[in-house]
Amino acid sequence: MEIQGQAAIVTGGASGLGATTAKALAAKGMKVYAFDLAQGIENAEPVDNIEYLEVNVTDHDSIRAAIAKISDGKEPLRVVINCAGIGTPGRVLSRKGPHDLDQFANVINVNLLGTFNVMTLGAELIAQQEPVDDDGQRGIVINTASVAAFEGQIGQVAYAASKGGVHSLTISAARDLASHGIRVNTVAPGIVETPMMAGITPEFRETLEASVPFPARLGRPDEYAQLVLDLIGHNYINGHTVRMDGALRMGPR
Repeated sequence: MEIQGQAAIVTGGASGLGATTAKALAAKGMKVYAFDLAQGIENAEPVDNIEYLEVNVTDHDSIRAAIAKISDGKEPLRVVINCAGIGTPGRVLSRKGPHDLDQFANVINVNLLGTFNVMTLGAELIAQQEPVDDDGQRGIVINTASVAAFEGQIGQVAYAASKGGVHSLTISAARDLASHGIRVNTVAPGIVETPMMAGITPEFRETLEASVPFPARLGRPDEYAQLVLDLIGHNYINGHTVRMDGALRMGPR
């Protein structure tokens, strides 16, 4: 699918995987709308072809307002990338007692419901565009799960459940949106070097890197962005979750 001169949404677009992906799409000539919270946008660097919009992915009205703005733009929306997410540790039962239900619900709300929210409303606008090829393709949604969807570790019950949900909705959403010419795929990263990893000690970093079969290092955000571009460009990949993890299979801890 040709993306130059088209529009994209990237959630979590002010930092981490989202920021790197937004820049990669903008460099290919897309008009990118980076959704993020106000604090993230304040710290984001200005980039040509990227417009930052204050959006809370758990707020339906917030997303609708942003989508309305995008629909007024001259570039048709073709791509939606969901990168926004949180990870709050907690065991089902710990010394402090049962897992806090509000904490669990918050992770599900951001990671799963937020993804569904943006995917649904973004797809509604993509479906209004003219097809770009003889197959009737109009666009693509790429969501972000995690290897925790398959091998959730101790203390990851909320995160694993949320990312497992993102993985599970992929094939169903792809089938739902097929009649509109919209593909749906998901990326499941392993251990990637994002701002959340900045505070780890060198010793712990070495341990993490040694756990990855090959290449024995942390993944890079630009490798995630490259995979996103590959999925956009490959018109026959649909309804699939792609692991990006260096053959890592997470142990229990």
